[in-house]
Amino acid sequence: MQNDRPLILISNDDGFRAKGINCLIDMLRPLGDLIVCAPEGARSGYSCAFSAMSPLFLKQVRKEEGLQVWSCSGTPIDCVKLAYSELCTERLPDLIVSGINHGDNASVNSRYSGTMGAVFEGAMKRIPSVAFSLCRYEEDADFSPMVEIVQSIVKKVMKEGLPDGVCLNVNCPANPPYKGIKICRMAMGDWENEVVRARHERGFDYFWLVGNYNCYEPDAEDTDRWALEHGYVAITPSKVDITSFEAIDIMKSWNL
Repeated sequence: MQNDRPLILISNDDGFRAKGINCLIDMLRPLGDLIVCAPEGARSGYSCAFSAMSPLFLKQVRKEEGLQVWSCSGTPIDCVKLAYSELCTERLPDLIVSGINHGDNASVNSRYSGTMGAVFEGAMKRIPSVAFSLCRYEEDADFSPMVEIVQSIVKKVMKEGLPDGVCLNVNCPANPPYKGIKICRMAMGDWENEVVRARHERGFDYFWLVGNYNCYEPDAEDTDRWALEHGYVAITPSKVDITSFEAIDIMKSWNL
């Protein structure tokens, strides 16, 4: 590793073998030295979960000039914590990047996402952090249209920084060419028909979590969901602080 180049820490929730993270490595190698610490397998939906009841294991799987790749037995949060503590002992990362996720993390998906969990952890450590996702779920999805987007956003964040406690959630539409970039808020919505019950041949029920996404505001043009559905890259600045300041003002009148 060269101290005159930025140090970028990379993680994801699809595992270190996923095409998305390996494409991200290729995109970012020209911009700095890379330490990659990613789960040994898929950890989608782990959000900000960490391993409190089981030991963690690190294994180096690749080492080249300016690049280290490590697999971790835990969650995306575990990966960032371990990398910060054990792999970045000589210097801390200048930037944390998570992804590229196979599938979007727009709207309420961002609350479940391990991809976003990694950058929230970075934001809590006051390190500028960016998550990238592509609205395609195929294992062999084509990430090449994202090269310019990823590199330009990373360069800008490394130059300008981000406010303390803020990370970026970047989602790219399924089909290029992209019409442009929109800075958005998170669309409000939920998942419906989430549970499918099935009967096992041995006489007991089991369940699959599936569902259909329902957007409450499909016509709101300032949301990430609208941007993606109309061909724009959506950037949603996201905060670690989840306090509802509006509710504070209302509750002060409760006279508790």
